[in-house]
Amino acid sequence: MYKILANTIFLGKDVLFLSECHSTNDKAIELIREKVAKEGSVVICDHQTRGKGQRGNTWETQAGQNLTFSLVLQPNFLDVSEQFFLNMMISNSIRKMLNDYLPDLMVKWPNDLVVPGRGKIGGVLIENIINSLAWEFAVVGIGLNINQRHFENKKATSLSLITGGQFDLQELFRLLIAHIEQGYIALKKGRMEEIRKEYLIHLFLKDIWEVFSENEDKFEGKITGVSKDGKLQIKLRDGTERFFGLKEITFPNL
Repeated sequence: MYKILANTIFLGKDVLFLSECHSTNDKAIELIREKVAKEGSVVICDHQTRGKGQRGNTWETQAGQNLTFSLVLQPNFLDVSEQFFLNMMISNSIRKMLNDYLPDLMVKWPNDLVVPGRGKIGGVLIENIINSLAWEFAVVGIGLNINQRHFENKKATSLSLITGGQFDLQELFRLLIAHIEQGYIALKKGRMEEIRKEYLIHLFLKDIWEVFSENEDKFEGKITGVSKDGKLQIKLRDGTERFFGLKEITFPNL
Protein backbone atom coordinates (compact mmCIF):
# COMPACT_ATOMS: atom_id res chain seq x y z
CA MET A 1 0.00 0.00 0.00
CA TYR A 2 1.38 3.40 -1.00
CA LYS A 3 0.81 6.21 1.48
CA ILE A 4 0.39 9.95 1.12
CA LEU A 5 3.89 11.42 0.95
CA ALA A 6 5.22 13.56 3.78
CA ASN A 7 8.45 14.63 2.07
CA THR A 8 6.85 16.79 -0.63
CA ILE A 9 5.06 20.12 -0.80
CA PHE A 10 2.19 19.27 -3.15
CA LEU A 11 2.98 16.17 -5.22
CA GLY A 12 1.75 12.86 -3.86
CA LYS A 13 -0.63 14.33 -1.28
CA ASP A 14 -3.48 12.50 -3.02
CA VAL A 15 -2.48 8.90 -3.81
CA LEU A 16 -4.86 6.33 -5.26
CA PHE A 17 -3.45 2.80 -5.00
CA LEU A 18 -4.96 0.05 -7.14
CA SER A 19 -3.97 -3.59 -6.85
CA GLU A 20 -4.70 -4.02 -10.57
CA CYS A 21 -5.73 -1.81 -13.47
CA HIS A 22 -5.48 -1.66 -17.26
CA SER A 23 -3.54 1.61 -17.40
CA THR A 24 -2.78 4.20 -14.72
CA ASN A 25 -2.85 6.92 -17.40
CA ASP A 26 -6.37 5.91 -18.43
CA LYS A 27 -7.50 5.88 -14.80
CA ALA A 28 -5.94 9.30 -14.12
CA ILE A 29 -7.63 10.78 -17.20
CA GLU A 30 -10.95 9.32 -16.03
CA LEU A 31 -10.50 10.94 -12.60
CA ILE A 32 -9.68 14.30 -14.21
CA ARG A 33 -12.87 14.15 -16.28
CA GLU A 34 -14.82 13.30 -13.13
CA LYS A 35 -13.17 16.33 -11.45
CA VAL A 36 -11.75 14.09 -8.73
CA ALA A 37 -8.04 14.39 -9.58
CA LYS A 38 -6.11 17.61 -9.11
CA GLU A 39 -2.52 18.74 -9.61
CA GLY A 40 -0.25 16.42 -7.67
CA SER A 41 -2.66 13.46 -7.66
CA VAL A 42 -1.03 10.08 -8.23
CA VAL A 43 -2.55 6.84 -9.48
CA ILE A 44 -0.28 3.88 -8.73
CA CYS A 45 -0.94 0.28 -9.59
CA ASP A 46 0.58 -2.96 -8.34
CA HIS A 47 -0.23 -4.80 -11.57
CA GLN A 48 -0.84 -2.82 -14.75
CA THR A 49 -2.30 -5.19 -17.34
CA ARG A 50 -2.29 -2.92 -20.40
CA GLY A 51 0.40 -0.37 -19.66
CA LYS A 52 1.03 1.96 -22.58
CA GLY A 53 4.35 2.97 -24.10
CA GLN A 54 5.41 5.22 -26.94
CA ARG A 55 4.43 4.29 -30.53
CA GLY A 56 1.41 2.35 -29.22
CA ASN A 57 3.58 -0.31 -27.54
CA THR A 58 2.53 -2.12 -24.38
CA TRP A 59 4.59 -2.16 -21.19
CA GLU A 60 5.49 -5.63 -19.86
CA THR A 61 5.34 -5.77 -16.07
CA GLN A 62 4.92 -8.42 -13.37
CA ALA A 63 2.64 -7.83 -10.39
CA GLY A 64 4.34 -6.28 -7.37
CA GLN A 65 7.78 -6.05 -8.95
CA ASN A 66 7.97 -2.62 -10.54
CA LEU A 67 6.93 1.02 -10.27
CA THR A 68 3.99 1.86 -12.53
CA PHE A 69 2.13 5.09 -11.80
CA SER A 70 0.69 8.26 -13.30
CA LEU A 71 1.08 11.77 -11.98
CA VAL A 72 -1.41 14.58 -12.68
CA LEU A 73 0.10 18.00 -13.38
CA GLN A 74 -1.26 21.36 -14.52
CA PRO A 75 1.66 22.95 -16.41
CA ASN A 76 -0.44 25.88 -17.66
CA PHE A 77 2.49 28.21 -16.95
CA LEU A 78 4.07 26.73 -20.10
CA ASP A 79 3.01 27.44 -23.65
CA VAL A 80 1.67 24.42 -25.53
CA SER A 81 4.72 24.70 -27.81
CA GLU A 82 6.94 24.09 -24.77
CA GLN A 83 5.55 20.64 -23.96
CA PHE A 84 8.87 18.88 -24.44
CA PHE A 85 10.42 20.76 -21.52
CA LEU A 86 8.09 18.81 -19.21
CA ASN A 87 9.25 15.62 -20.90
CA MET A 88 12.91 16.54 -20.37
CA MET A 89 12.34 17.48 -16.72
CA ILE A 90 10.64 14.15 -15.95
CA SER A 91 13.40 12.17 -17.69
CA ASN A 92 16.06 14.14 -15.78
CA SER A 93 14.30 13.50 -12.47
CA ILE A 94 14.14 9.74 -13.00
CA ARG A 95 17.80 9.61 -14.00
CA LYS A 96 18.79 11.62 -10.90
CA MET A 97 16.85 9.31 -8.59
CA LEU A 98 18.52 6.21 -10.07
CA ASN A 99 21.98 7.75 -10.37
CA ASP A 100 23.33 6.21 -7.13
CA TYR A 101 22.50 2.73 -8.46
CA LEU A 102 23.05 3.27 -12.20
CA PRO A 103 25.59 6.04 -12.84
CA ASP A 104 25.75 5.15 -16.55
CA LEU A 105 21.98 5.49 -17.07
CA MET A 106 21.10 7.46 -20.22
CA VAL A 107 17.93 8.96 -21.71
CA LYS A 108 17.08 7.55 -25.13
CA TRP A 109 15.09 10.15 -27.04
CA PRO A 110 12.42 11.06 -26.34
CA ASN A 111 11.99 9.52 -22.88
CA ASP A 112 13.22 5.96 -22.46
CA LEU A 113 15.70 5.18 -19.71
CA VAL A 114 18.45 2.85 -20.90
CA VAL A 115 21.71 1.41 -19.66
CA PRO A 116 24.00 1.09 -22.70
CA GLY A 117 24.82 -2.55 -23.35
CA ARG A 118 22.22 -3.79 -20.84
CA GLY A 119 18.87 -2.57 -22.19
CA LYS A 120 15.83 -0.47 -21.34
CA ILE A 121 14.91 -0.03 -17.69
CA GLY A 122 11.97 2.35 -17.97
CA GLY A 123 9.99 4.89 -19.89
CA VAL A 124 7.60 7.81 -19.73
CA LEU A 125 4.35 8.48 -21.57
CA ILE A 126 2.84 11.95 -21.22
CA GLU A 127 -0.74 12.44 -22.38
CA ASN A 128 -2.01 16.02 -22.52
CA ILE A 129 -5.44 17.55 -22.11
CA ILE A 130 -5.44 20.82 -24.03
CA ASN A 131 -8.36 23.15 -24.65
CA SER A 132 -8.58 25.96 -27.18
CA LEU A 133 -6.95 28.42 -24.79
CA ALA A 134 -4.35 26.57 -22.74
CA TRP A 135 -2.73 23.39 -21.49
CA GLU A 136 -5.18 22.06 -18.88
CA PHE A 137 -3.56 18.86 -17.61
CA ALA A 138 -0.60 16.61 -18.29
CA VAL A 139 -0.89 12.97 -17.22
CA VAL A 140 2.65 11.68 -16.74
CA GLY A 141 2.81 7.89 -16.91
CA ILE A 142 6.02 6.35 -15.57
CA GLY A 143 7.07 2.72 -15.72
CA LEU A 144 10.33 1.56 -14.12
CA ASN A 145 11.56 -2.03 -14.01
CA ILE A 146 12.80 -2.50 -10.47
CA ASN A 147 12.69 -6.05 -9.06
CA GLN A 148 11.47 -8.03 -12.08
CA ARG A 149 14.09 -10.52 -13.30
CA HIS A 150 12.50 -12.17 -16.34
CA PHE A 151 11.33 -10.39 -19.49
CA GLU A 152 9.93 -11.74 -22.74
CA ASN A 153 11.37 -8.66 -24.43
CA LYS A 154 15.12 -9.27 -24.53
CA LYS A 155 15.79 -5.51 -24.82
CA ALA A 156 14.33 -4.94 -21.33
CA THR A 157 16.24 -5.04 -18.07
CA SER A 158 15.69 -3.98 -14.46
CA LEU A 159 17.46 -2.38 -11.53
CA SER A 160 17.60 -5.78 -9.84
CA LEU A 161 19.07 -7.56 -12.88
CA ILE A 162 21.83 -4.98 -13.25
CA THR A 163 22.76 -4.53 -9.59
CA GLY A 164 21.81 -7.92 -8.17
CA GLY A 165 19.83 -6.30 -5.35
CA GLN A 166 16.18 -6.13 -4.26
CA PHE A 167 14.61 -2.75 -3.65
CA ASP A 168 11.83 -1.19 -1.58
CA LEU A 169 9.34 0.09 -4.14
CA GLN A 170 7.67 2.55 -1.78
CA GLU A 171 11.02 4.13 -0.84
CA LEU A 172 12.01 4.54 -4.51
CA PHE A 173 8.56 6.00 -5.24
CA ARG A 174 9.00 8.50 -2.39
CA LEU A 175 12.43 9.54 -3.67
CA LEU A 176 11.27 9.84 -7.27
CA ILE A 177 8.26 12.02 -6.47
CA ALA A 178 10.53 14.34 -4.46
CA HIS A 179 12.92 14.64 -7.43
CA ILE A 180 10.03 15.33 -9.81
CA GLU A 181 8.66 18.01 -7.51
CA GLN A 182 12.05 19.74 -7.40
CA GLY A 183 12.28 19.57 -11.19
CA TYR A 184 8.73 20.86 -11.62
CA ILE A 185 9.45 23.85 -9.38
CA ALA A 186 12.58 24.59 -11.45
CA LEU A 187 10.46 24.42 -14.60
CA LYS A 188 7.94 26.78 -13.06
CA LYS A 189 10.75 29.23 -12.25
CA GLY A 190 11.74 29.27 -15.92
CA ARG A 191 15.01 27.34 -15.65
CA MET A 192 14.40 25.91 -19.11
CA GLU A 193 17.92 26.06 -20.47
CA GLU A 194 19.30 24.35 -17.37
CA ILE A 195 16.80 21.49 -17.83
CA ARG A 196 17.58 21.21 -21.55
CA LYS A 197 21.35 21.14 -20.99
CA GLU A 198 21.05 18.40 -18.38
CA TYR A 199 18.87 16.34 -20.71
CA LEU A 200 21.39 16.68 -23.56
CA ILE A 201 24.38 15.73 -21.37
CA HIS A 202 22.80 12.34 -20.70
CA LEU A 203 21.22 11.81 -24.14
CA PHE A 204 21.89 8.32 -25.49
CA LEU A 205 24.11 8.28 -28.64
CA LYS A 206 24.66 12.04 -28.62
CA ASP A 207 27.71 12.97 -30.73
CA ILE A 208 28.26 9.33 -31.75
CA TRP A 209 28.12 8.26 -35.40
CA GLU A 210 25.47 5.56 -35.80
CA VAL A 211 23.23 4.02 -38.46
CA PHE A 212 19.58 5.08 -38.14
CA SER A 213 16.54 4.05 -40.17
CA GLU A 214 13.92 6.27 -41.80
CA ASN A 215 11.16 4.01 -43.07
CA GLU A 216 13.14 1.40 -45.03
CA ASP A 217 16.14 3.64 -45.69
CA LYS A 218 19.25 3.53 -43.52
CA PHE A 219 21.56 6.48 -43.08
CA GLU A 220 24.58 7.39 -40.98
CA GLY A 221 24.40 10.34 -38.65
CA LYS A 222 25.02 11.55 -35.14
CA ILE A 223 22.61 13.13 -32.68
CA THR A 224 23.56 16.74 -31.99
CA GLY A 225 20.56 18.01 -30.03
CA VAL A 226 16.81 18.35 -29.64
CA SER A 227 14.70 21.24 -30.93
CA LYS A 228 12.46 23.27 -28.60
CA ASP A 229 9.43 21.39 -29.91
CA GLY A 230 11.07 18.05 -29.12
CA LYS A 231 12.34 16.89 -32.50
CA LEU A 232 15.59 14.95 -32.64
CA GLN A 233 18.41 16.80 -34.41
CA ILE A 234 20.82 14.62 -36.40
CA LYS A 235 23.87 15.68 -38.38
CA LEU A 236 24.58 13.71 -41.57
CA ARG A 237 27.99 12.89 -43.03
CA ASP A 238 27.59 15.66 -45.62
CA GLY A 239 27.23 18.22 -42.83
CA THR A 240 23.49 18.83 -43.20
CA GLU A 241 21.22 18.78 -40.15
CA ARG A 242 17.85 17.03 -40.11
CA PHE A 243 15.04 16.97 -37.56
CA PHE A 244 12.88 13.93 -36.84
CA GLY A 245 9.57 13.49 -35.02
CA LEU A 246 8.59 10.53 -32.84
CA LYS A 247 7.60 7.98 -35.49
CA GLU A 248 9.93 9.17 -38.22
CA ILE A 249 13.16 7.44 -37.16
CA THR A 250 14.31 4.11 -35.74
CA PHE A 251 17.35 3.70 -33.51
CA PRO A 252 19.95 0.96 -33.81
CA ASN A 253 19.68 -1.85 -31.29
CA LEU A 254 20.89 -1.04 -27.78
